[in-house]
Amino acid sequence: MLRSMKLFPEIVFAPILIVLFLITRFYNLMSLPIFTDEAIYTRWAQIARFDPNWRFISLTDGKQPSFIWADMIIMKFFSDPLMAGRVVSIFAGLVTIIGIYFLTYELFKNHKNIKAARIMGVISATILVFFPFSLVYDRMALYDSLVAAFFVWTLFFQVLLVRRIRFDIAMILGFVLGGAVLTKSSGFLSMAMTPFLLVLFDFRKKDLKGRLIKFLVYSLVGVGIAYGMYSILRLSPFYHIISEKNSVFIYPVSEWMKFLFWDKIHNFQSNTMGLWDWFFTYFTIPYAVLVVASFFLTIRFAREKVILLLWFILPFLVPAIFGKTLYPRYILFMVMPLIPLVSLSLYTLFEKFKNKIIRVAIIFVVLLIPLRMDYYILTDFARAPIPRLDLEQYVNGWPAGGGVRESVEFFKEQAENGPIYIATQGTFGLMPASYEIYLIQNHRITIKGFWPTNEKIDEEVALAALKMPTYFVFYQDCALCGFPGKAPLTWPLKEISTYKKGIGNTKLTVYQVIPSK
Repeated sequence: MLRSMKLFPEIVFAPILIVLFLITRFYNLMSLPIFTDEAIYTRWAQIARFDPNWRFISLTDGKQPSFIWADMIIMKFFSDPLMAGRVVSIFAGLVTIIGIYFLTYELFKNHKNIKAARIMGVISATILVFFPFSLVYDRMALYDSLVAAFFVWTLFFQVLLVRRIRFDIAMILGFVLGGAVLTKSSGFLSMAMTPFLLVLFDFRKKDLKGRLIKFLVYSLVGVGIAYGMYSILRLSPFYHIISEKNSVFIYPVSEWMKFLFWDKIHNFQSNTMGLWDWFFTYFTIPYAVLVVASFFLTIRFAREKVILLLWFILPFLVPAIFGKTLYPRYILFMVMPLIPLVSLSLYTLFEKFKNKIIRVAIIFVVLLIPLRMDYYILTDFARAPIPRLDLEQYVNGWPAGGGVRESVEFFKEQAENGPIYIATQGTFGLMPASYEIYLIQNHRITIKGFWPTNEKIDEEVALAALKMPTYFVFYQDCALCGFPGKAPLTWPLKEISTYKKGIGNTKLTVYQVIPSK
């Protein structure tokens, strides 16, 4: 065993890391309430699973379909549709960990330090197992873990291509790039950064011109395959919505150019401040220090370190300069190339300091903050030391689905006595999608969303109340509601139950409509 650990550390640690990964990802998995986007994606996957005509349903909202396709396949094996979507992200997280091992190994190996490269690969994988940023999104039915997985593997095959310049690698790279762009538009960033791979190009070998031409041609082959895969989206009449949706979050260059100089500076400053705040919160300061330290602790791998830093900085600049609506999860994939730099610093420090006490102290300092964050993420998410925006979205604010699971059980019980009608505040998002996920198959239940809410209750709801038990669910703010989760006082309603969301003031309230002629 000791000999195996010295020669092949991944053989010893891989099973341990996989077990730890599965424990951290599946523990308390369904304790976090369904989030607005999770409800949308899960409902899309449900529809696409049973109706082939809607396999491109995500394009109706400008989203690429690969996550939905994976979800609708996994959904066959789980009774809870939300769990199926979260399992897709767990699988993506595992693929990312495997990819970060191979990326680290490939970048830092040479004929003198194969063993060291293996150890650094294991360190990178270990970091990701306990990485708070990954832990949050590997446990949610969102696109972001899958985006990170494709980003890591794309970079791995790009490194292989520039170092080995082989046609088979170019083809594999093309398929990985294709998966990336079918997941999110950020996949095109990997294509755009291809010229920077020349940092790793060996200009000292013979036949420089021939090898350079081959690299450029093979790169174009990879990009061509990716665009060929992406072109299947043109089969949908909703293909054009992708660009329209992108413009909601990122200013198009044409629109950005219309900004005055000071407007551009202000937009860059405000975006950068927010992005850096989220970065340091999730990535943690000790890891950030180790990234910087990697450039000073050793002079080795200078070009490799530049590539990893570029693969963080260049994608980071896009939302910083052009960002319109930003969320912390958008930078998850960008930070992945920094993990090997953290690994390199840790390995170098361990090589410099042989004293066990110092090594333990290094591990303690590096892991203290991430492990504390992990503890809260797994046991008390509402108080987790993560960006406030994520806490508001996922557990404490109106986009969170606190009360959905309890009210679903209530409606199931009421439907046992006969037909019921459920009206929801909102026509897209958490409501009515979260109820449709769990109740649409029940033919005794009618679900319909309404927006906006006016002084008088909608006539259709009032008529339904004359025929059957009718309920109205409120969960967000409106001009007439007083505060989020409450109905207008002028409506003929009887409050049935109220569910508080996390530790915030937002609530989900179920009302029964009082029949009135």
